[in-house]
Amino acid sequence: MRSKLRTVILMLAIAGLSLACRSGGEPAETDSTDMKGAMASEVAKYAVLELTADLSGLTENQKKMIPLLIEASQAMDEIFWLESYGDREALLDSLADRSVRRFADINYGPWDRLNGHAPFVDGAGEKPKGAGFYPTDMTKEEFEAALKSDIGLRSLYSVVRRNEKGGLIPVRYHDAFPEQTVRAAAALKSASELAEDEGFAGYLSLRAEALLADDYLESDMAWLDMKDNTLDIVIGPIETYEDELYGYKAAHEAYVLLKDKAWSEKLAHYAALLPDLQKGLPVPPKYKAESPGTDSDLNAYDVLYYAGHSNAGSKTIAINLPNDEQVQLQKGTRRLQLKNAMKAKFDKILVPISEFLIAEDLRDQIRFEAFFENVMFHEVAHGLGIKNTLNGKGTVREAMKDLAGALEEGKADVLGLYMITKLQEMGEMEDAELMDNYVTYMAGIFRSSRFGSASAHGRANMAQFGFFQEMGAFNRDDATGTYRVDFEKMQAAVMALAGKILTLQGNGDYAGASAYLPQAGGTGAALAADLARLDETDIPKDIVFHQGVDVLGL
Repeated sequence: MRSKLRTVILMLAIAGLSLACRSGGEPAETDSTDMKGAMASEVAKYAVLELTADLSGLTENQKKMIPLLIEASQAMDEIFWLESYGDREALLDSLADRSVRRFADINYGPWDRLNGHAPFVDGAGEKPKGAGFYPTDMTKEEFEAALKSDIGLRSLYSVVRRNEKGGLIPVRYHDAFPEQTVRAAAALKSASELAEDEGFAGYLSLRAEALLADDYLESDMAWLDMKDNTLDIVIGPIETYEDELYGYKAAHEAYVLLKDKAWSEKLAHYAALLPDLQKGLPVPPKYKAESPGTDSDLNAYDVLYYAGHSNAGSKTIAINLPNDEQVQLQKGTRRLQLKNAMKAKFDKILVPISEFLIAEDLRDQIRFEAFFENVMFHEVAHGLGIKNTLNGKGTVREAMKDLAGALEEGKADVLGLYMITKLQEMGEMEDAELMDNYVTYMAGIFRSSRFGSASAHGRANMAQFGFFQEMGAFNRDDATGTYRVDFEKMQAAVMALAGKILTLQGNGDYAGASAYLPQAGGTGAALAADLARLDETDIPKDIVFHQGVDVLGL
């Protein structure tokens, strides 16, 4: 089978690849400064970041690889459009207003991802919770009945379609999106032949085969094994957030990455401390009995290209992968800090928010170092806790269904702060000022809550705000409309919320998670009012990229 797959992609590679750079979600009209039209103000809520990096240290072969990696990423972008909406060109061609067209491209469809998927195109209607993964006329009862006879319907790597009799059947991604899948695999195969790092060459070849077979285990293992590569690519169906019906289906995305080896060396030490941190989690022993893999590592990167799910709406600034629970328990994960995108969000969004909503005498404690640490340990914290329920309900992800993403992001947020606190107590972060992390974290709650309840990260942060408010972790000065962190109460709240979420996950308690998230995750009056105040400012909600081969000067 592997030989056949290699033959197919090699033939396609030899036949030639189209390297025309239609940036994923990035049409020619990237400059919003002169944007006019119905949605101009919404487009302006995204600050433009030019995705560039210093490529002078790369070899000629490495420079030749980047267009091939971008070509593969563009194929993921095309698939994600089909998963999230449908025909991209048909939608954009139907929109005469330039600002509406640009906003639709940012959102991969006619629904505002940072405003609860509110439709902004006439006739768009409500965004299907199952996106394009399921038939729009399918009911939950119908799906669950069909699932009893065909467990393949729940596969991460298939869409659900109707057969000629109207029944539900799974269609594997490589069959549902054959042209894009083959093109991506061919580009990865060609890139592997240019790779000078043996581990990276092997990973690219295995990932090409994985796309063609929808079997990612071996390539995930190979990705974790390679350590010395300068270039990297994260590609394939990965996160399940787009499936808001069940959370079963992984959506296609890609990142093309350039490792910052100097920063990465600084981060490598922390991964070895995971087992000790797991033991100290604030829950009974059975909820921390699993041992996180010790082969995990931390690295910093500049992103050269975003595509697909990662490029839609709010942009990812850190990654913790693979998601496969088997891989996580056996080998751990890799945490990728996306430094250039992270710095842009800090400068363009977090600092202005803090100047608007954080008490004036605390603003000096909003520091990029603290933001970087909070984001980094958020990603590390995904490896803590428990991956399989304690009562036979399967993995946590399976048991929590559509709530899995928001609950897991909330866990990572609070356990990230827990880790920073414990590492400082252990003498591993002597230069850290813990109050800086907590104040920066508070400002980050407002930043992420602006993503809205349709985002797992937004919903998680709204939930945290409500929980911390109940525990008195912060105080609001009504005269100035600013917030002050109560350090001791915030620490207690972090531990309490960590215990709550870890217990919900370990018990596979969907009902408990459902009760927690809507209650705390719904935008309360105080938070809603302050988010509305933020929306009246010119502080961006997120960033959008000017990216591609031309931008990189290749």
